[in-house]
Amino acid sequence: MMQKRELELLAPAGSYETFEAVIRAGADAVYLGGSHFGARAYANNFNEEELLRAIDYAHIHGRQVYLTVNTLFKEEELEQGLYEYLLPYYEQGLDAVIVQDMGAFARIRSMFPRMDIHTSTQMTVTGPEGMKFLEEQGASRVVTARELSMAELKEIREKAPADLEMETFIHGAM
Repeated sequence: MMQKRELELLAPAGSYETFEAVIRAGADAVYLGGSHFGARAYANNFNEEELLRAIDYAHIHGRQVYLTVNTLFKEEELEQGLYEYLLPYYEQGLDAVIVQDMGAFARIRSMFPRMDIHTSTQMTVTGPEGMKFLEEQGASRVVTARELSMAELKEIREKAPADLEMETFIHGAM
């Protein structure tokens, strides 16, 4: 008998207005960028006040917020700034961060041991071995590479750790 899996509808939001609309439209979770360390540096990202308000709004409506921290980091950025940047969101109840850089991943895991870390699709995970490795590092969810076929995704899911969440893009630029 096949185990029934729960699906999550995750949508992006580039502004607070879009964020509220996505929640009202029924998304289970929203991913968004803040003022630092996001791959969409020139997008209309959330400032600290908006992001704190978004976390509260999502939780009131039983939804989740994931913050992109998916740039590649320089050593000084890991040592200065990352902790101070994430701390207010962590304290507000941020549900997860989405990370690309393994140095940032390790740093966040050590600074915020209870924070869920989702790997970015930019990590280009294409098989179950990559998922196993990231689970061992403390990932709670792995976002697979966008280029994979349905057959490849099914094989990865079957061979990957059972309790590790797997996320797959179903729409987007690619």
